[in-house]
Amino acid sequence: MAMFLLVLGLFITGVWVGGTAGAILLGVLIVGAATLLAATWQVLTPGARVVRVVVLLILVLITLELVLKIPTR
Repeated sequence: MAMFLLVLGLFITGVWVGGTAGAILLGVLIVGAATLLAATWQVLTPGARVVRVVVLLILVLITLELVLKIPTR
């Protein structure tokens, strides 16, 4: 439960702060998620792999939006 709250806190703070600082916080999440995905790849089902890759790509897109300041609202 503590790790979930840490990830949620990093995500919310990164999006709320925005800019480069927010992108760095989200970058920490990207590295952590990619590491976890790589470590568990062999034991994941194909469906679970797809879901985790999609979540990782969404996180990357959100981070790019913060860095490039693409208007989304």
